[in-house]
Formats: sequence, structure tokens, C-alpha cells
Amino acid sequence: MAFSLASASPGLLVAFLLFAYALGSIPTGLWIARARGVDLRTIGSGNIGATNVSRGLGKGWAITVLILDAAKGWLPMALARRFGLPDAAIALVGLAAIVGHMFTFFLRGKGGKGVATSLGVSLAIYPPAGLCSFALYVLAYLATRLSSVGSLLGMWSFPVFCWVFGVPRPFFLLSFATAILVTLRHKANIARLLRGEEKRA
Repeated sequence: MAFSLASASPGLLVAFLLFAYALGSIPTGLWIARARGVDLRTIGSGNIGATNVSRGLGKGWAITVLILDAAKGWLPMALARRFGLPDAAIALVGLAAIVGHMFTFFLRGKGGKGVATSLGVSLAIYPPAGLCSFALYVLAYLATRLSSVGSLLGMWSFPVFCWVFGVPRPFFLLSFATAILVTLRHKANIARLLRGEEKRA
């Protein structure tokens, strides 16, 4: 399918972009931890994602947050596809969900690093490619006990798997843009990795 938004209803596309951003903005980990009497921003890395939830609440809650954050990426894309939006529009919807997670209006523009929401987006794009990337994340994490290493490897492997599986061009471009965004959100982690100071889980 051509990389074009021409066949998308402007009103419907705007509605989906706003919905995806709003859904992505929900700080799942922060709210769940707060309900348990924990402020994620004051422990561990201070991040609101599943890795820091694991530090504050344990792996069970971390898995719950991972699933919910992934759903924030998958659901709006699945609905956009159901409503017949073209691939280019669906890719923009996925990007809006990721940006919402990274720059949530609930936290005045702050947010998470986008890894779990990007996983949901990858599963909406093409499940086999998303699962392959997730498997690489798990293997890298188990080998190093460094979530940042697994996250970056998983994110940059996804465009490769998209190319291997031949996904439509808008989704390949989305996978590449997402990898760049997640890498930028990991600047501090990369600096600590280079200094040998990154915390192991």
C-alpha cells in the first residue's frame, strides 16, 4: 500500500491521534504504585515504567504494568485498522501512543521511555516481528541483567525484522522512528553503560 494519507478521513484521523495520545499518556505504573503507597519517582531510577515497578513492587506488578503499557500501543492501532484507516494513518496513530507515553500531559510532559508501549505497537504492526524483538530483549536481559541493554537491542532489532518480514513501508518507517525515540530516552542509561555504572536488575 502506498505511503499516503489521502484516503483517510481527516476528522477520523485526528480523533484517533488524540485518542492514541491520551491513552498513551496514562501513567499506568505511577498510578498502580501510588495505589500501593509507593511513589516510583522517588525510588530506583525514578522512571514510571515496568522495570522500576519491579524494583518498588515486585515482578508480578511489573508484568501487569508491562501488559497494560503494551495495550496502550496495541489498542488504538487495532481500532484504527478496524475502522479502515490506511497504513500511513495507522502508523501515525501508533506513534501518537508512544509519544503520549513518553511525554504525558498527566506529568506535564514527562513520562516513561516508551519500551512497553512500543512493544504493543510492534505487535499491532506484525506480531511475528514484534515477538522476535521481544525474545531478543528477554535473552539480552537474562544474559546481562540490564533492562536498558535488552530494551535497546529489542528496539533496534525490530526494524530489521520488519524488513525481513516485508512489512509495509509506513510501518517500517514507524519502527525506525520508534527506535530513535526510545534511544534518545535512554541517553542517561547509555552514559551509565559507557561508564560501567548501569544498575542491574
